[in-house]
This record gives sequence, C-alpha cells and structure tokens, in this order.
Amino acid sequence: MLEKGIVGACALPHPPLIMPEVGHGGEARIQHTIDAYRAAAQFAADLHPDLVVITSPHAVMYADYFHISPGEKAAGDFGSFGAPKLRLEAAYDTAFVRHLEGLASAEDFPAGTFGEKSPALDHGTMIPLRFLQEAGYAGPIVRIGLAGLSRGAHYHLGQLIARTAEELGRRVVFVASGDLSHKLKEDGPYGLAPEGALFDAQMQRDFSSGDFLDLLMTPYALGEKAAECGLRSFWIMAGALDRCAIVPKLLSYEGPFGVGYGVATFAVTGEDAARNFGEQAEAKEREALAARKEHEDIYVKLARLSLETFVKTHGYAKLPDGLPAELTERAAGAFVSLKKDGQLRGCIGTILPTKRTLAEEILANAIAAGTRDPRFSPVTADELGKLVYDVDVLSRPEPIRSAAELDVKKYGVIVESGSKRGLLLPDLEGIDTVEQQIDIARRKGNIARTEKIQLYRFEVTRHV
Repeated sequence: MLEKGIVGACALPHPPLIMPEVGHGGEARIQHTIDAYRAAAQFAADLHPDLVVITSPHAVMYADYFHISPGEKAAGDFGSFGAPKLRLEAAYDTAFVRHLEGLASAEDFPAGTFGEKSPALDHGTMIPLRFLQEAGYAGPIVRIGLAGLSRGAHYHLGQLIARTAEELGRRVVFVASGDLSHKLKEDGPYGLAPEGALFDAQMQRDFSSGDFLDLLMTPYALGEKAAECGLRSFWIMAGALDRCAIVPKLLSYEGPFGVGYGVATFAVTGEDAARNFGEQAEAKEREALAARKEHEDIYVKLARLSLETFVKTHGYAKLPDGLPAELTERAAGAFVSLKKDGQLRGCIGTILPTKRTLAEEILANAIAAGTRDPRFSPVTADELGKLVYDVDVLSRPEPIRSAAELDVKKYGVIVESGSKRGLLLPDLEGIDTVEQQIDIARRKGNIARTEKIQLYRFEVTRHV
C-alpha cells in the first residue's frame, strides 16, 4: 500500500434521485449504479485516506479560474430537490488548500480560494460524500470547481493536487464527480442526440482501459453536443494520476432517464513513466496544428500573418506580393475566427466591405478578432502558435420574408430591429436548427423576442 500521494481515484455520477429521500423509490431504476456506487465508496474508504479531493461541475465555476472552496468546513442540503431535511456536512483540509493555492500562485496558475459565491455544498459534492460517509469515511475533503480553460489546464491542476499530496505526506483519494451525456433519450432532460451515445461509449472504453490519452483527446464538439457535465472532472483526475500505474475498473453504466451514469475506480499500484498523458496530448496537438498550418490556404495565411505581425511588433503587416486577383481586385465582407484548444478565442468580421479590397478586409479583421473581441482578452504572443484560423467571405446579404427561407447549414442569418442587428454565421458546431440560429443572432443583437424583426440571409465561402 502506498504511503502517501494519490492512492486511488473514482469517477462517480451525481443524480439527486439516487438519494432515497429524493427518489422516493424511483432510485430502484438505477440499482446497478447504486450497487456500484457503494462498491466504489467502499474501495475508497478501504484505502484509509487522510483526505478526499472532490471536483464537481456544480461547485463555483469560472471561465478562466479554478475555485477551491475556502474555510474550515461546509454543509449543504437537498432542499432544491424537495428534501430539505437531507443535510450533509464535512470539514475542509485547510492546510492542503493553502499548500495547493501556494503552488498555483508560485507558477501563476489560475486556481485559488477567491470568488466564493456560496459556501454551501453542492449536490455534485454531497452525493459522493454521502456514499463515502456511509462506507465509513469520516475525514476531511477538499472541494474544487471546474473552469472554462483547456484540457491541459485541467490536467495540470490534477498534477498540482498530486504534488500537494506528496509534499504534505497525505494519502489522498481523488473523486471526479460528473455525469456523462444528458442527451440519451427523446424524453430525457435535454432530448436525444446521436453524440450522446458516442460520448458515453468512449467514456466507458476509457474508464475500462485506463486510456487517459484518449480521454484527453475527446473532441470539444463531441462533449458539447452530448451535453456532458463530467469530462473536465475526468481530465483533472487524469492529471492527478499522471505517471501512476493503475488498475482501472468500470463498475457500472446506466442511462434509463436519458442521462449517462458511469461508476469507475482506479487503484494506484506504483509508478509508470509511460503514463505521462498530458505531455503526450500536447505533442499530438502540436502535430495536428503543424499539419493544419501546412495546408492553410492563402486567405488563412493572410489572417495569420496579420495577427502575428501585430502581436509581435505592434505594427501592421504589408500585403504580400503575388496575391490572387480574387483578394486584390474585389471587396467583400469577411469574418475571421480564432480557436484555441478547440474553443473559440475570438471572432470579428464585417457584413459589408469596409476596405478597398478583400485582402485588406482580412488583414483588419484578423487583428480585430485577436485584440478587440469584447468576450476575450487580447491574444498574447505565447498563444500565437496554438491558434487555429477560419476566414469566412460573405456574399451580399439579401432580405427574406420568413425563417422558412433559411437553411442552418447553407445560410448565415442577420436579425435586424431598428438600429439593432445580430449576425450568426452558417454551419456552426452545436447550431442545428434555424430557430437556434435566429435566437442566438437575436441575443447577439440584444433584440428581444417581442420586437419586430427583419431577416436577411447570406452565404459564405469558408477558408481553413
């Protein structure tokens, strides 16, 4: 038995109805999950940990920061699920929290105890805690929220948790709280999507095999379309088990209510330098980016040249010689989109041309996408090598009489009401219906549903 560090981990779901006080008998439909949960909790308790670290999608979550719950202890109840008398509490390991926060601060990593919105325990924490306490665990916990950051950042947080355990000499069990897809059935909470079953099948494979590289390389779009809530918890868990030899066991999987519930345990048996999956994932991402960059067309090369020149020199790129006539002899509106780690990093464009040529339009909009999108901080020099660019060249918008003349894959939409205007490009990940398209364009233009609108459609030529 290991004396210190991460000694084991569990991936656990958190359906409130698994609590008899909430389910009122309905929990019998997920009896396999209940039995597996009890086995996983007993597995954790039998490791005699000094501490259990729980990451929860329902704890405080920020886009660019991991929140670690502060204080000496916390409590919570299931009042929002109709069971206010069901109450749990736990002490926090304050020394562990301070040490972890110190490690993060020393390397300017975005994690700490600032920004607590509510001290109450969330159900993503309380459900694992209930089973752990019933299995005999009476020690403290550390509760950590997820973030809108990259998979690499989540993985590194797990590494910092493991390092803290080692440096403090703590025996720690890591619990990754998280459900799988919420889109497994038409009558489920979020309906049915084919990606739901695909996502859950991958998680089952990865839990069974311990293939955390495959887990880390899960496409962002797949997770989003599956409406999962646990993937980032699992990424942190993978980081906590970095370079650990493990025995993985998938104890159960069910999804009768349209939400996937997976229960898995990971016993740590020693060290395994080959399981450096964070480094392996970064290498694969670099290779994919290099291959994409090698095949970028001239439109994308122009956008990349413009933003990189501006960020590195604070100056403006000159148009290269030998550009094709389609870029230098016509004018058109264009959008430049930036992605980093599979997530949007900036998008700015023009509906109609504002420059003399399309080439100049792309130069200007690339800089704007990287430095003036109000949703994001300006792109830094360190990020340039990680960016993926798309350039969409717009046709002239045409007015239409109704949404029936739209096609979410073929046409972009402009929603106009007086001086307010919102635009959405066509064929975007996660946008599957015209109704979604119009609704998002309304929100972008701050146009209420009650306001009368004029619709326009346009086509794009997408360059990657």
